Amino acid sequence: MGSFFLFLMLKQQNLDGKTLLLVDGSSYLYRAYHALPDLRGPDGSPTGALYGVINMMRRLRRDIPAEYGACVFDAKGKTFRDDWYPAYKSHRSMMPEDLSSQIELIHIAVCALGWAKLVINSVEADDVLGTLAVRAEQSGMNVVISTSDKDLTQLVNERIVLINTMTNERLDYDGVIAKFGVPPQRIVDYLTLIGDTVDNVPGVDKCGPKTALKWLSQYQSLDGIIAHANDIKGALGNNLRRALTFLPIARRLVTVHTDCNLSPHVQSISESLQVRAESKEKLRNIYLRYGFKRLLLESDGQAEGGV
Repeated sequence: MGSFFLFLMLKQQNLDGKTLLLVDGSSYLYRAYHALPDLRGPDGSPTGALYGVINMMRRLRRDIPAEYGACVFDAKGKTFRDDWYPAYKSHRSMMPEDLSSQIELIHIAVCALGWAKLVINSVEADDVLGTLAVRAEQSGMNVVISTSDKDLTQLVNERIVLINTMTNERLDYDGVIAKFGVPPQRIVDYLTLIGDTVDNVPGVDKCGPKTALKWLSQYQSLDGIIAHANDIKGALGNNLRRALTFLPIARRLVTVHTDCNLSPHVQSISESLQVRAESKEKLRNIYLRYGFKRLLLESDGQAEGGV
């Protein structure tokens, strides 16, 4: 038993000070799809999201040196949050066909670029990212999460930061406070109060960021606000009291879960998530097949404009 714990300690020490770079792949593919024009390959198939993700991933790897990395995508189908609240994300429309047709190609390209690709059934990408980030932090690693999702700001601490490559925004602990008015450990309370329209999670009716910040400043936490609900006057006080039965559910829905079972996809960070060299041959075949001339020229050691 003693030798086993010694092994774990040595394994953790080997990760101390290393960097884990995590990518919110689902965010990336939508951003690439909406940011680029309707690009088409030689056979007429849509390629804009594929082209955008490849470029974003290559740039990220150049800009953020890391020994370990993973790109995480949402899996198809329901997750545990749908069991808690059937209306969760129910208002979302189907993914456009010209985007969904590129998903498998994007997965292939991500792997060819040297990244571990993770798609875990019944677990949202946010929860996979959160579980990996906390596991890495506990191993003494520094963690960078590339995302535009505000929910993930609840993970930020001295070792975990968020970056948004589209806006060049970097959110460390002080950055979260500057942007939202609350520290990372109060983001869940803040989101519970204002709700999350993206995920169809209602908060307190008519409670916007200013009201949420006022209440949190006065009562310190969501639990404090609930405990003093009868002290809050006016229409907003009435709205708060009407929401009291749902607030615990809303809090559960907006909380990123950091203890998800990721096996068999990830046995350990050191074994499963080590950054690999690009597969130049596989990438070159992708560039040829889909008419990415600039990327093809770059892979051949040349540089020229165009797609």
